[in-house]
Amino acid sequence: MTGEDTLVLSRQLYTLQKAGVPLLRSLNGLQASSDKPALTRLLADLRASLDQGRELSAALARHPDIFSAFYVAMVQVGEMTGKLTEVFQRLADHMAFELDTRARIKQALRYPMMVGIAIVAALVVINIFVLPTFATMFAGFKTELPLMTRVLLGVSSFTVHWWPLLLAGSVGGVMLLRQWLATPEGRYLWDRKKLRLPIIGPIVLKATLARFARSFAMASKSGVPISQAMTVVARTVDNAWIGSRVEQMRDGVERGESISRCAATAGVFTPVVLQMIAVGEETGELDTLLVEIADMYERETDHAIKGLSSAIEPILLLVIGAMVLVLALGVFMPLWGMGQAAMGHSS
Repeated sequence: MTGEDTLVLSRQLYTLQKAGVPLLRSLNGLQASSDKPALTRLLADLRASLDQGRELSAALARHPDIFSAFYVAMVQVGEMTGKLTEVFQRLADHMAFELDTRARIKQALRYPMMVGIAIVAALVVINIFVLPTFATMFAGFKTELPLMTRVLLGVSSFTVHWWPLLLAGSVGGVMLLRQWLATPEGRYLWDRKKLRLPIIGPIVLKATLARFARSFAMASKSGVPISQAMTVVARTVDNAWIGSRVEQMRDGVERGESISRCAATAGVFTPVVLQMIAVGEETGELDTLLVEIADMYERETDHAIKGLSSAIEPILLLVIGAMVLVLALGVFMPLWGMGQAAMGHSS
């Protein structure tokens, strides 16, 4: 099942619950009308779990690859507070924003990725097919070549002779990197590092903080205690470093400190956001202000995504320009110099 399937299922459950249809009957109707085998199997398993006396949250928890810990926790809160209909609506809105953000980021990166792939392909073709031809030509001139030309020919020769080793090393490096990122330490360090990347880092940070504020507001509005809400949100912000900062805030709240003070200590929020949290805490409208904080970060994320392609294009132009310059200095300048020398000798 895809994220879109889970979103549609959440909206359907919200509509059926709002109409007063019993949960088992809702699942039965959705299963009968489903044309996707994976969704049909999921709904059948959920019905079987409910028939065995399990709660819906426990049935959803049996499918962690489809329903996140936050999703399950929110459904559990809805069952405890009798606000399951409202929870499904909030979860659907939350997932819609997540999917829309990811889709727009992919769309913005599509052109730069295509250009990047073209650049890599051009480098491979030049090193394997073009430069060896020039190497054969230059070898017949019996003259000392410029440094840049010797470097290019050396890189080309190494690539032609050792490409199986380079390919194996690249594949092995990618596999080792993925294994390292799968460890808690590796993911923590990478999640912290990617927030500092140029261009991409600020977008990731704003989107993550928007997810935190929206999730925290949802949990708090549903009646979840603050410390428990922060525990759930820390696991669902999709960033280990931000999650550790949220857990740090939770520990401070459990010690009796104010949320605004804990947020300031975490060091991830802007002064404006910290001021809004403090005002919300003083007035008892923290939930409302958290929603406004989420809206603000989401607007900033949307604005940053719209300018993502235009921000990356100058970098791509610099890379292409550098490639052309290196080729000009390393290949065409020697040819031009040899042509000038030949004309001088002929005159």
